[in-house]
Amino acid sequence: MSETQSAYNYKVVRQFTVMAVVWGIVGMLVGVIIAAQLVWPDLNIGFLHFGRLRPLHTNAVIFAFGGCALMGTSFYVVQRTCHTRIFCDKLAAFTFWGWQLVIVLAAITLPLGITSGKEYAELEWPIDILIAVVWVSYAIVFFGTIFKRKVSHIYVANWFYGGFILAVALLHIVNSVAIPVSLTKSYSAYAGVQDAMIQWWYGHNAVGFFLTAGFLGMMYYFVPKQAERPVYSYRLSVVHFWALIFTYMWAGPHHLHYTALPDWTQSLGMIFSLILLAPSWGGMINGIMTLSGAWHKLRDDPILKFLITSLSFYGMSTFEGPMMSIKTVNALSHYTDWTIGHVHSGALGWVAMISIGSIYYLLPRLFGKPEMHSVKLITVHFWVSTIGIVLYIASMWISGVMQGLMWRTVNSDGTLAYSFVESVKVSYPFWGIRLMGGVLFLSGMLIMAYNMAKTMAGGKIEDAPVLLPAGHHA
Repeated sequence: MSETQSAYNYKVVRQFTVMAVVWGIVGMLVGVIIAAQLVWPDLNIGFLHFGRLRPLHTNAVIFAFGGCALMGTSFYVVQRTCHTRIFCDKLAAFTFWGWQLVIVLAAITLPLGITSGKEYAELEWPIDILIAVVWVSYAIVFFGTIFKRKVSHIYVANWFYGGFILAVALLHIVNSVAIPVSLTKSYSAYAGVQDAMIQWWYGHNAVGFFLTAGFLGMMYYFVPKQAERPVYSYRLSVVHFWALIFTYMWAGPHHLHYTALPDWTQSLGMIFSLILLAPSWGGMINGIMTLSGAWHKLRDDPILKFLITSLSFYGMSTFEGPMMSIKTVNALSHYTDWTIGHVHSGALGWVAMISIGSIYYLLPRLFGKPEMHSVKLITVHFWVSTIGIVLYIASMWISGVMQGLMWRTVNSDGTLAYSFVESVKVSYPFWGIRLMGGVLFLSGMLIMAYNMAKTMAGGKIEDAPVLLPAGHHA
């Protein structure tokens, strides 16, 4: 076996892992700025106003921070579980640099107002094509590594990563079909309610596959590793996978209740959203029960705190989502801050915390250190983040339910009891609390960046040797 083939490729994992932290800070900083703009409207300056910065925030947190975390961890996990070096180093390098180029182009075009106007798919057609090319290279590297694996078994984390890669390719390509009219402007190939339906099939499955399936791959590798316990039920993990990927695809129409979408389609989306509760909670229980016999480790292992708390938020978010998809509940919650609270309990509580825990696990191993520079700082980060999330979600829940109730309150003669501006006025204090929560979470990321830089300093940058399965000879 050649020298390059006898070691894992950690270089691309290191690059993605470090950039995940960097882009996390950038994305969350923009989030804090737009939260501040709602509290102090004078901060809406020139073209850097809420309407331009908000898509930059969502894209940066989901695709820059989340994307780098997913790509980095998937390249690490697929090599370790397949006992082989990554397939095609050059293509892996292209995936990294191509994805960074996508992020930079997004950061330039969105504040300039160059947008297709589709939620989570705002980027214009030339960048969409680049995303498709980079994504195909990502898929070739990932599945190529599985193809050349040294063990017959494909570990369940790779099923989740693989499902996420295939589904996101399908979603992105179908939803982004457009007719270009210039280099910076295109129009969707679909029209009217069909366009809305395809957009929310994409939009909700960006949540279902990008923000759920991929991060469950992370959970199924890093939770057992950090807990030093096998997955609670391997059979349940496989059932979890198939039930989740079948059910999620149908849930999109719950974003279009009370619209021109046919009633039966709305109801179908609602029913599948409710069914989705079962596989989601099956996965959460499987992750948390992996700690059976190791609960004492939570006392002094802050990385495990991140990983297990993220599962609690996953359980909470995947209970709340189906509830909000029920038409009568949706009549109250839609267009309110409650939805913002729900999104962030998933994005901060689940996605960010599982990523942070996984990155803390990876960093010492990638830079040849026995552990992170400061375990105490990881604990500080955990509590700062958790308090930030709780402030954020609780304020948005209260504000959102209040908005929904005010908007539907009518006088005895049938006229609206409150004007819209009155609902804005009473929401104002809660936007201040939301800003505090966001500042705390961002502070946690800055603590992490400091801890990461200190861990990297003087570290040995070398790739670990490939571990061959028992009875296998190079």
